[in-house]
Amino acid sequence: MKTQTYDNHTRSVPGFHYFLVPLCFITLIGSIIYAVLSFLNDGSIFASVLFLALALIVTISVFFLRAFVCKIQDRAIRSEENLRSFVLTGKLLDSRLTISQIIALRFADDEEFPDLCKKAVMYDMNPDDIKKTIQNWKADYYRV
Repeated sequence: MKTQTYDNHTRSVPGFHYFLVPLCFITLIGSIIYAVLSFLNDGSIFASVLFLALALIVTISVFFLRAFVCKIQDRAIRSEENLRSFVLTGKLLDSRLTISQIIALRFADDEEFPDLCKKAVMYDMNPDDIKKTIQNWKADYYRV
């Protein structure tokens, strides 16, 4: 596996990002066009509305499922980083840290983690700045 850095840490899942999501949008657009044409041409309104409803259900479900998985993973990361903070410093993470900051902090190695946590709170650093500040990148190959 390629060594993870700030420049390549984002993850793209080709089957999801380049196939499923576009297919959902194409199906949704096609169903809207089919519904409009059915209404204009006195076609089967029931079939077109059913097709549109199914396309909406699938498209919305794909995005909700993705959001739910990411939210669960964010909670797991917060717990992991709280444990890491406790092991390294004897204290839990500062409650002023946002979940986005905590997610960014997970890439810092153990040596710079405690100081970077303090800086993140003190300067209200955004996640991208936190990641750019990290000197020794700790890879996370399991993020969804």
